[in-house]
Amino acid sequence: MRTVCLFVLLCVSALSYGAKKYKLVEISTNLGNIKIKLYENTPRHSENFLKLVKAHHYDSLLFHRVIGDFMIQGGSSDSRHAPKETAVGMSNPGYTIEAEIRPEYRHFKGALAAARQGDEVNPEKRSSGEQFYLVQGKTYTDQELDQIEKRKWLAAKNQLGDRLFKPLQEEFQRYKKTGQYQKADSLLRYVNEEIEKQYAENPYKMSPETREMYKSVGGTPFLDGDYTVFGEIVEGMDVLEKIALVATDSNDRPKEDVIILGTKLKRK
Repeated sequence: MRTVCLFVLLCVSALSYGAKKYKLVEISTNLGNIKIKLYENTPRHSENFLKLVKAHHYDSLLFHRVIGDFMIQGGSSDSRHAPKETAVGMSNPGYTIEAEIRPEYRHFKGALAAARQGDEVNPEKRSSGEQFYLVQGKTYTDQELDQIEKRKWLAAKNQLGDRLFKPLQEEFQRYKKTGQYQKADSLLRYVNEEIEKQYAENPYKMSPETREMYKSVGGTPFLDGDYTVFGEIVEGMDVLEKIALVATDSNDRPKEDVIILGTKLKRK
């Protein structure tokens, strides 16, 4: 019995060691190094990122899109050795990753998140298989956060209304054309009642703790719930700031390349 227990303990220890071993990744750039902690609760994204790091996929790629007070984005294959002043960031590794959007992971300053195509072509919010961004953002006032909550609430209501009304549209137009206005109005009432049922209260209200973080540390709160956050910067926030300040062209590409020299796993 002791032998079996010892074997189990050894297995558990080995698994724990492995988990700890792969938590941290260091991104070396020509402007300094950034160390990132990957989240365990976003396994699809974290494991994909680690796979690319171990394959040296990101080595010599660029931070090709930089927008001050917003974020820095990199990891696109077409940025490797790309001539200056050319548009990059359109590469496709051949796969996307199922969204892992968790409410506890917010777009605070220093967050690591996955880039993706917009909702119009990607309603499931699936992530790029290679491109990522690091949040710089800015600090917000309570009034600004109120407005963000309200806009997200209204956008969600409108999206639900569009989904509910689409299958009823032909019937609605037929009622209008034949003068059956009461029936047409009843369809609109149905849609509005369903919207109010689902969104009687604003689900995008931030907790006091989240508000305080956006007011003091900053970030990009308007991205919450729309993109997968799967890690955060633990060292090198000054490098993030340095990259976010570089001069860029009309495509938001830095005029002087910000190069990912290499990436490697770190134990601590």
